[in-house]
Amino acid sequence: MSQPRRLFVTTALPYANGHFHIGHIMEYIQADIWVRFQRMRGNEVHFVCADDAHGAPIMIAAEKAGKTPQQFVADIASGRKPYLDGFHIAFDNWHNTDAPENHELAQDVYRALKANDLIETRSIEQFFDPEKGMFLADRFIKGECPKCGTKDQYGDNCENCGAVYAPTELKNPYSALSGAVPVLKSSDHFFFKLSDPRCIEFLNGWTNSGAVQPEVLNKITEWIAPGEDGKPKMGDWDISRDAPYFGIQIPDAPGKYFYVWLDAPIGYLASLKNHFGKIGVDYDAFMADPTTEQYHFIGKDIITFHTLFWPAMLKFSGRKVPNAVFVHGFLTINNGEKMSKSRGTGLNPLKYLELGMNPEWLRYYLAAKLSGKNEDVDFNPEDFMLRVNSDLVGKYINIASRAAGFIAKRFDGKLGAASADGAALLASIQDIAIEVTDLYAEREYGKALREIMLQADKVNAYVDQNKPWELAKKEGQEARLQDVCSTCIEAFRLISLYLKPVLPALAANVEAFLKIEPLTFSDAGKLLGAGHAIGAYQHLMQRVDVKQLDALFEPPPAPLVEKPLAGDERRSAPTLAASPGSPPPEMAALALGLPGGEAIAPTITIDDFAKIDLRIAQIVNCEAVEGSVKLLRLTLDVGEGQTRNVFSGIASAYKPEDLVGKLTVMVANLAPRKMKFGLSEGMVLAAGHADEKAEPGIYILNPWPGAKPGMRVR
Repeated sequence: MSQPRRLFVTTALPYANGHFHIGHIMEYIQADIWVRFQRMRGNEVHFVCADDAHGAPIMIAAEKAGKTPQQFVADIASGRKPYLDGFHIAFDNWHNTDAPENHELAQDVYRALKANDLIETRSIEQFFDPEKGMFLADRFIKGECPKCGTKDQYGDNCENCGAVYAPTELKNPYSALSGAVPVLKSSDHFFFKLSDPRCIEFLNGWTNSGAVQPEVLNKITEWIAPGEDGKPKMGDWDISRDAPYFGIQIPDAPGKYFYVWLDAPIGYLASLKNHFGKIGVDYDAFMADPTTEQYHFIGKDIITFHTLFWPAMLKFSGRKVPNAVFVHGFLTINNGEKMSKSRGTGLNPLKYLELGMNPEWLRYYLAAKLSGKNEDVDFNPEDFMLRVNSDLVGKYINIASRAAGFIAKRFDGKLGAASADGAALLASIQDIAIEVTDLYAEREYGKALREIMLQADKVNAYVDQNKPWELAKKEGQEARLQDVCSTCIEAFRLISLYLKPVLPALAANVEAFLKIEPLTFSDAGKLLGAGHAIGAYQHLMQRVDVKQLDALFEPPPAPLVEKPLAGDERRSAPTLAASPGSPPPEMAALALGLPGGEAIAPTITIDDFAKIDLRIAQIVNCEAVEGSVKLLRLTLDVGEGQTRNVFSGIASAYKPEDLVGKLTVMVANLAPRKMKFGLSEGMVLAAGHADEKAEPGIYILNPWPGAKPGMRVR
C-alpha cells in the first residue's frame, strides 16, 4: 500500500475591505471538495487561508471609518465565520497577513532574493498628493481620458472608450482622495528582477511541468516570451511602496514598504506556520520534506501573481515551489450575464443562507458545473432548481426513502443478502470507484457527478422493475422484498460515499441513519452485509421552492428618485457608497433632502393609507430562530383573544429577553407569509437608515405607556 500523501492546500486570500461574495464561496467550495476527497483517500492535508490585510485601500478605508487598519481588518474578519460554517467550508486555519509570522517570512524572502542579486533599486516618477502627503496608486488618480475626453476616469484605463494609458497622460488629473492637483515626484523603488535569465529559465521549466492548465500556460507563454528587443514582455516587478502605507517594512529601507502583492502570497506560508504552532507540528521540517506537496486554488484574474511572481519568489529564496496552481473562471448568471445587485442578478451568499436555503444545494450545483479547466461557471436559477430537485431529491434521496420503511417495519431494521441481480447491480456501482476518484483528483467534479447520477438512475430502474410496494402486498415474497430493499440501501450507501466530498453534512446524516463509521474511499469495495441494522429513516433533503429563488434574486429597492432643487435645476440622488474623501453618506443624503438616506415615497391619498390596519401589539414572547442569524420570532397579543406569530429581522439589534412585555406597532391586515421557519402573521414596524453601513441600527417602534393591545393607529 502506498504511503499517504502530505498536502498543503490554499485558496486565494480575500482582500479584507469587504465581505465574501459568491466568487469567494465558489472557489472555497471547489477547494474544500478536493481537500475532503483527499482526506477520504487517507492523505494528510493542511488547508489554510488568511485575510489579505495590507495596502493603501485598506489604510484609507480605515481612516475614513475612524479606525486603525488593524481594527478595520479585524472587524471584517469577524464576519467570515457565518459564510464558511454556513457552506461547510472547513479550513484548518484562518490567519491574517499582518500577523508576526508574515512580517518575519516576508522579510526573510526579500533578504534571500537580495542576496541572490535579484533586487534592484531604481528612481521612478509618480503622481504625489500634496494635501495627503502620499504617492498615489493609479486607482486614486482621476481625470479626463486622453483619448475620448470623458471626465472622472481612473489613472489606468477609460471606462467609456476602453483606452489604456499611464496616469501622466490624463488631462486635468486630480487626487481621488483629496481633490488636489497631483504633482510629479521622484522616489527610489525596489524591483524584483523577473526578467533575469535565471528567472525566465526557471519559469519556462516550471510552467511546462504540468503545474498549470494548458489554457493558462498559453497565456503565461505570451508574458515570458521575448519581445522584439529580445527581452521578456513582462519586465521586472516593482515590489515597494512609499510611506504612508499599511504594510510590512522593507529591511534597511526607512519609509519603504512591501507592495501588498509581495507579502500576500507569503501569507499562505504564514498561515500554515501559525496553524502548525497551534497543533505542535514542525513547520520547517514539513516544508523541507521532499514529499510535501503544495497546491493553490485561484481565480483567473490573479494568474500573473501566482504563476510568475510567486513561484519565482519561492524558487530564488530557497523555498519549495508549488506543485500546481489550479485556476478557475468567473461565476456568471443566466448564460454569461455579469452579476449585478442593482438588477437583482446578484447571488448574495449570506442572503442565501438567511433564506434557509440548503447550502449543499449550492455545493452540488457548483460542483456539477466545475471542471479542471479555467472556464467560467454559469448559475441559472431554473437549472439550479431542476438539477437539485431531480438529481439530489428525485434520484438520490429517493432511493433510501423507497426502501428504508420496508426494512424498518417488516425486518426489524435489518438488511438481508442481495440475490444475483442485486449483487450484480452493487458490483457495477463499486466498479466506478476508480473512475470517480480519478475525476475528483483532476477536479473534474461535473464529470464525476454525472457518473454518480447514472448509478442512481440504475438503482431507480431496479426499484421500478421490482416494485417493492407490490412485493409487500404479495404472500410469500418477504425474502424478495428484503432482498430488493437491502440492495437499495447498500446502493444508497455507495452513492453517498461517492457524493460525500460534495455533500459532507448530508453524508454525516446518512452515516448516522445507516449506523456506520465515517465513509472513506477504501469502503467502496465493501458492503454492509446481511444482518446489519440501520436506524429509523428521516427525510434527508427538501426540494428547492421557487419562492426561495424569487426571494434570493429579488432586486433591492428602486434607486433614489430625483429631487427638485431651486429654480429649474434638478439633481439626481446619489448612491450612498461614498467615494474617497467625500462626506459621510448620511450627510450627503441630508444635503440633498433625503431624510434617513432615501427620498420620500410618492404621494398617496388618505384612502390608500386607510387600507393599512396598524395596531398596538404587546410582545408576550420572543425567541431566536434556529438556522437564522437575522430573525426573531415574536408572539404578539393584538387584542384578539389569541396570539399571532411574526418573524422580524431585528436580531442584530435586540436580545429576545429585552423585548418581552414591550408594546410595539404591527401591520395587522398583511397577508400571512409562509416561511421556512413557520407562518408569519403580520409585520412589526421598525426604523432604520437606508444605508445600514452609514448609520447602523434598527429601532422597533415603541408606543407610549397607556396604549393597549388592539388599539388602532390612525
